[in-house]
Amino acid sequence: MVWDASLEVMKGESIASSSKEKGLIETGWIDVAPLTERAFGIFSREGFGNKERARLSLSVNRTHDVTSVSALETRQRWHSRGGVTSQATKWWPTEPSEVTTNEIVNRINAKLKEQGCLPT
Repeated sequence: MVWDASLEVMKGESIASSSKEKGLIETGWIDVAPLTERAFGIFSREGFGNKERARLSLSVNRTHDVTSVSALETRQRWHSRGGVTSQATKWWPTEPSEVTTNEIVNRINAKLKEQGCLPT
């Protein structure tokens, strides 16, 4: 029941993989608006557009009579880190959005309430 509710909540996203046996649902990378605009250097240049992308992962674990659902957002930013090496421009990890994670958890809790489960 919890697995089905979690999968249904994620249907609006581009699901890259899901495994009921492993209890894991992952979306593909989705382009998102940067959390903060940040300029670099003494001339306050933009770092190659400061693009960001995010991927959501849901983990559904069952232990005895209790099922837990964990939501994790992996977020990365494409920008310059200085220098002229291949490491200068690439995807770098950045802080996940609490708003996005909370939104997914709230959607799962609402779906479980619809089905008669009491989320805690």
